[in-house]
Amino acid sequence: MSLPLHRPSPERAAPLPKARTRAEVSAAEWGDWRWQLRHRLTQLEDLEAFVTLTDEERRGVALAPGLFRVGITPYYASLMDRARADCPVRMQVIPLDKEERIARGEYVDPLGEDGLSPVPSIVHRYPDRVLLLALDRCAVYCRHCNRRRLVGQDDGVIPVAQLEAALDYIRRTPRIRDVLISGGDPLTLSTDKLEWIVSSVRAVEHVDIVRIGTRVPVALPMRVDDELCAMLKKYHPLYINTHFNHPKEVTPEAAAACARLADAGIPLGNQTVLLRGVNSEAHIIERLNRLLLKMRVKPYYLFQGDPVQGTDHLRTPVAAGVAIMERLRGRITGMGIPQLVIDAPGGGGKIPIGPNYLLAWGNGELTLRNYENKVVTYVEPQERDCTCSYDAC
Repeated sequence: MSLPLHRPSPERAAPLPKARTRAEVSAAEWGDWRWQLRHRLTQLEDLEAFVTLTDEERRGVALAPGLFRVGITPYYASLMDRARADCPVRMQVIPLDKEERIARGEYVDPLGEDGLSPVPSIVHRYPDRVLLLALDRCAVYCRHCNRRRLVGQDDGVIPVAQLEAALDYIRRTPRIRDVLISGGDPLTLSTDKLEWIVSSVRAVEHVDIVRIGTRVPVALPMRVDDELCAMLKKYHPLYINTHFNHPKEVTPEAAAACARLADAGIPLGNQTVLLRGVNSEAHIIERLNRLLLKMRVKPYYLFQGDPVQGTDHLRTPVAAGVAIMERLRGRITGMGIPQLVIDAPGGGGKIPIGPNYLLAWGNGELTLRNYENKVVTYVEPQERDCTCSYDAC
């Protein structure tokens, strides 16, 4: 038995159906997530049905087969600005010829995941949690993807034996309390296949929580149907982190998908990647985070772009992220302020960064500044022993 992925080998691949716009199909087809996956934009002629390509984009599409796969759902493509190449949706999924350039400090595996994999499909970076890579298919292939060495490269299957070995690693490693199911995008699996994975993880006694990382609410919101939500709600405590990068992605369809998940009792978080020219100004992140909160999605992380090969043109200077965080503080509720982090190259883990509000610390006093740059003094207590004598936790 094996779990099929959406990747027939090039030698045996049947031609993909022609990408079609919303006006060319019925509402039933457009609202069918499987139809959306079958009709993803993968070729130059597909993209030309939705946008007027620039020469730089045309060269990028021509180079893409040797770099990183192109795949865009018709729904997500419908959010693109036909005339403007600086459209923030378009910039995330249409390749440019700049992707063939490898800048200093860029890596094939920027987070060192391959060296942290005790068995295939498992990344064990932190003591109490693991990443379970359940598949290597996504609804769309983002040009900033940090796992492009794995995701969407070939079409084939992940054997159940490989996933069983990954699950067995979780079962025999009692320090694992938290499992993040990712890939690829787990919500592009059929509901029964996803349930097999989720239920298998939930059945492990020492696992406290299960998390799923997905961009489906952004790029394929019709996938979040009643059947999926009814299945997921059986396996609480279960959390979902999604990946909105720009307010343009917050559509009525995306909001409805998030509402269905939230109504199923699933806490939702969002991980935004800072992308130069897409969301690299404070007012864009503020607007996005206000919209997320209205959808019951907590802004969780704001990521400095990972230094994966071919993404130098999309990454921002670190100072840009720090300036955004400076702007957010005091201007939006604390619930709308994510944690700005650099995921350290080589597997060092997430390192928080941000503005410095601590100006001085010594002699039992702290000198601090607030978001308005007002300086205040905080006097520490005289008692210093922080031992907790009641230890019956």
